[in-house]
Amino acid sequence: MIRYALAILLVAGPAQALAEESAPGLALWGKIHEVFSHPRCANCHVGPDRVPMWSGPEYGATPRPHGMRISAEGGDDGINYLACTTCHSKQNSSTPHGPPGATSPKGEAEWQLAPVKMQWFGKSSAEICKQFKDPESNGHRETIAKLIDHVTTEPLVRWAWTVERERRPPYSAEQLGKLIEEWGSAGAPCP
Repeated sequence: MIRYALAILLVAGPAQALAEESAPGLALWGKIHEVFSHPRCANCHVGPDRVPMWSGPEYGATPRPHGMRISAEGGDDGINYLACTTCHSKQNSSTPHGPPGATSPKGEAEWQLAPVKMQWFGKSSAEICKQFKDPESNGHRETIAKLIDHVTTEPLVRWAWTVERERRPPYSAEQLGKLIEEWGSAGAPCP
């Protein structure tokens, strides 16, 4: 009986120590996930059907597909010969809840869905974390520095913080970059 108890302690000890070591990193990931699962990010991180979503307080309790039967199936230019940039221009519309926009580094309208490999909508925190760390599903960003660069400098991503304050993600792009840096320093654990 004593041998059995010692065996349990020897096995549980390292596991508990590992859990305690990753707790600060997991807390940081929790904050990062708050941003990634926010409608401003998640609505365009959709799956193979390429239908952007409308979710968030302004759309009610139940998420629904983008209005006007919009789908980017077959490409990110929309279906029925309607390019996304027909409504999504270089900047946000001045009309409340009007189409948002973003400008590419070349000064062109830049509006597109995230690649299917980056589908976050409807996925768990653990699944998103795994995707975010994997270069095969994060746009070949192999370092924490490249992930930080993605969320803090790319115009289409930065758009998420240009909407009204009540519709912005809970942390600024700069705060998110700092959280990712600290999470990386903590070993980048996933739930």
